[in-house]
Amino acid sequence: MKKISMTTPLVEMDGDEMTRILWQWIKEDLLLPFVDLKTEYYDLGLPHRDETDDRVTYEAAEATKKYGVAVKCATITPNRARMEEYHLKRLYPSPNATFRAALDGTVFRAPILVKGISPVVSGWKKPITIARHAYGDIYKNVEISVPGKGTAKLVFTAEDGTVTEKTVFTFDGPGILQGVHNTDASIRNFAKSCFSYALAAGQDLWFSAKDTISKTYDGRFREIFEQVYEEGYKEAFAEKGITYFYTLIDDAIARIMKSEGGFVWACKNYDGDVFSDMLSSAFGSLAMMTSVLVSPDGNFEYEAAHGTVQRHYYKYLKGETTSTNSVATIFAWSGALRKRGQLDGNADLARFADLLEKATLDTIEKGEMTGDLARITSLPDVTVLDSQAFIQAVAKNLADMLAS
Repeated sequence: MKKISMTTPLVEMDGDEMTRILWQWIKEDLLLPFVDLKTEYYDLGLPHRDETDDRVTYEAAEATKKYGVAVKCATITPNRARMEEYHLKRLYPSPNATFRAALDGTVFRAPILVKGISPVVSGWKKPITIARHAYGDIYKNVEISVPGKGTAKLVFTAEDGTVTEKTVFTFDGPGILQGVHNTDASIRNFAKSCFSYALAAGQDLWFSAKDTISKTYDGRFREIFEQVYEEGYKEAFAEKGITYFYTLIDDAIARIMKSEGGFVWACKNYDGDVFSDMLSSAFGSLAMMTSVLVSPDGNFEYEAAHGTVQRHYYKYLKGETTSTNSVATIFAWSGALRKRGQLDGNADLARFADLLEKATLDTIEKGEMTGDLARITSLPDVTVLDSQAFIQAVAKNLADMLAS
């Protein structure tokens, strides 16, 4: 079978631990036999980030701006324990946070639905898409460990020298401080991305925050969303028969639990991080969710929405069998290949991406799946496959589809 050609490379970002192992197997069994794969490779594994003082992460972000489409493996954000384990020079920031700040985009995450895996919330009939702001908040924070008594102040010095100052807290003893920020420009880009996505999908858009408590910070998000809607999207939403509304985040959660799904839920950065994991778990598994970062400049970065599967990796190193779900990582590749095909006018590549996803879901629906899905499926007589065997089963189905 002649391999499918590519004209423009993808930016490929390798990662850490068990997902790094899956990454290689996916390439070997699902991609390289069928596609003349062209990528510009960046190793974002923690040892190489340490070797380059994290320059590699910034280089990968710049390459994504150059080529327009990237695919990323899950990576470690080191804490103190990881710093000791990997003998790091310093505590490096989250690669995802660095990348998202560089592109100033919005992360759209949606569950991957498959027959035999039902949401734990019985009323959910349609997928719920999380639109997560990908800039600022705690991911670009500044923190201080307060040693003892003293006064903490928030100070802003304007370009003309004008100073605005507020007392944050007067400490009687040790404590902690955190400063976060955002910009009107980034919030506006976030809002436009959400409205455009909902309009294209023909789905209602919900936005939630906590402006009753955070009257200035969260309140500014609400104001800008209202402005963007009124100025550029209100008529188009009405013509499409869809709606936009704002609600407090606690109210949004209560409504979502009673909804049927089928809408876009826009969240600030941290909220979107937490609730995308909640949704993916409720719909089946953390490994059953797509994730794509879309920048205002039209750049796309696809990734799995879960971590590096540390526990399975340690088992793998001991020679023990693991049954790690690779679906989200497979869909990261298929999403990137489809977008590359669409942008390049390469119909064969886009069709391959569609078939790769179909082969993956068909494998599960035939009763061949990893352990996490086998524990919750309603399908009878399922076969639990190990990590590599599942990928190989998908490869067989994919080869049969392409041959026919």
